[in-house]
Amino acid sequence: MKRYDKLVLCAEDGMTFMVSNGENGELIIKAMSVEKANSFLYSDQYVNPPIPEGYKHICGEWNNGFTIERISDGSQLVWVPVGWLDSNGTLDGKKFDEKFGRRPFDTNIEFLQECIEYSSDEFALQIASVKKYGGFYVSRYSMSFNKETCKWQSVKGGFPFVKMDSIEFKKLAASFENTENVKSHLLYGSEYDSVLEWFEKTKARSRSEIVEDSSSWGYYDDKNCKEENFYNPKTKLTGHFESCCTNNIYDFTGLVPQVTQEFYSRNGGDYIVRGGGFCNSGKRFYASY
Repeated sequence: MKRYDKLVLCAEDGMTFMVSNGENGELIIKAMSVEKANSFLYSDQYVNPPIPEGYKHICGEWNNGFTIERISDGSQLVWVPVGWLDSNGTLDGKKFDEKFGRRPFDTNIEFLQECIEYSSDEFALQIASVKKYGGFYVSRYSMSFNKETCKWQSVKGGFPFVKMDSIEFKKLAASFENTENVKSHLLYGSEYDSVLEWFEKTKARSRSEIVEDSSSWGYYDDKNCKEENFYNPKTKLTGHFESCCTNNIYDFTGLVPQVTQEFYSRNGGDYIVRGGGFCNSGKRFYASY
């Protein structure tokens, strides 16, 4: 019998292969749809969120706002169960079969050419982490600065930073948590959109509240806002309104614009700001904007 040194498998469009080891050492190759295959790439441990050392669980279940608190300063983070989401996101702007990634919430925004994530080692590590644990933590409140400790925090009643360029935002976000096992970073667009997808999937927010008018759940006051009081801490503090809370996350839209690590072009440019702030309109600068 003739022996062959190489084996070639070909999959039709929309199909792929999953390779694993059997109990007796055999190699198992399964053909399945790309969407189904991608669902296996994300850990199902999203139902048991990991709690980093130095933190404690304070409220919520895995899918309605599992919240942890940093013991040292009371900063709070909320778990986003990515592994539970539908496979309709994109990491490359071409295939929409990822549970994690950008979403085309608003078809009028051509982010496929302009706003795909900036490639970096940090982003690649975050993708791997999301797939390993089945999700990620996001700050419960907009980040504020503690003048006594000179550190960033995620607490209720803080005055969020708004007058700062994107490079400074990125540096300070990375300083929030930087240990061997836990590292923080400025929000990626893929994370921002995954949070919105989670809000919609849990029915905490409707599609129209995300892509048309976010006034009902964001701190917007464009009619009364004046440029000279835009940075007045008495005007807006983190977590001030309960109506601006969704799945235990406060002020995800409105209050202050969310700076993300998306770029306007693949060749560089400034980071993209999402969601709008206090002086904007919720109809013009809605959550997915």
